[in-house]
Amino acid sequence: MLFFIDESGHDHGDAPYEVLAAVAVAEGDLWNLIQAIRAAEIEFFGVHLHEVGVEFKGKKLLKNKTFRHARQGPEIEPNRRRDLARQFLLKGWREAQGGLPEGRSKDEFTAYGQAARAFVVRILEICAGHRAKTFAALVDTKAPRTPDPNLLRRDYAFLFQRFYYYLEDRSPTEMGLIVFDELEKAKSRVLIQQMARYFLETEKGYQRSSRIVPEPFFVHSDLTTAVQLADIVAYCLNWGTRLNKMKEPTRKEIEPLATIAFNMRYVGKRFDESDGKEWPVYGMFYVEDLRPKQEREAEAEK
Repeated sequence: MLFFIDESGHDHGDAPYEVLAAVAVAEGDLWNLIQAIRAAEIEFFGVHLHEVGVEFKGKKLLKNKTFRHARQGPEIEPNRRRDLARQFLLKGWREAQGGLPEGRSKDEFTAYGQAARAFVVRILEICAGHRAKTFAALVDTKAPRTPDPNLLRRDYAFLFQRFYYYLEDRSPTEMGLIVFDELEKAKSRVLIQQMARYFLETEKGYQRSSRIVPEPFFVHSDLTTAVQLADIVAYCLNWGTRLNKMKEPTRKEIEPLATIAFNMRYVGKRFDESDGKEWPVYGMFYVEDLRPKQEREAEAEK
């Protein structure tokens, strides 16, 4: 099982939350999923997006301007919409390569906006159709953080916990590989060291290393379709999903997309020995405090 992870809002720009999202895809389903997404690019844009220098990332495809353009005219017939969207993208590509400025018509802007919106719906539906599961930690941007650079953040630890439960639910022998969008090399090394300490030096982490390979893979998102898919999921959840205690406003046009991603979330059950009951475990959750338990308890005692 491959867990593709990306984030949204960690640069503390205009996003309402920090979101660490993952899409879990079985190795046997991955290539078929990628091929279906590539076919959808041709269906909606008439060109593979990487050929015109575009990543299908949330910030690119789902920004406010995209929806504003989509709304400025009636729905365009799909074949004509595809041709207009292709012209729109090719003009931008030629300009980026040093060509002269090329004007865009209102219909081209409208078609691209409508195509981008419909494309994201389609790739989320493709994801669901290939039995993918989604996971996400939604974090308050003002959540207290540990000053210790050696400790893994709680959102990562909770995410790995859910991965472990999901792998247990799938089969007695299922293993998981973690794939991240590449960070700066220094940040990647820090994360590798934090993960190694968690998986090898903590009791819970060591237990989970029996199912999750402790050393992650880092890839270029513009070359890895499934990481771009995780980015879309993270963006949609950031702007369109609100769990208990989450008060920031949503973008209404993103909510239907977020609902598709949310409905793919992992939901399991775990037996609690302390009360003898089974309790649900959700692959998506909200985190208000990123500090480890001992730091939170020490703060409470003051």
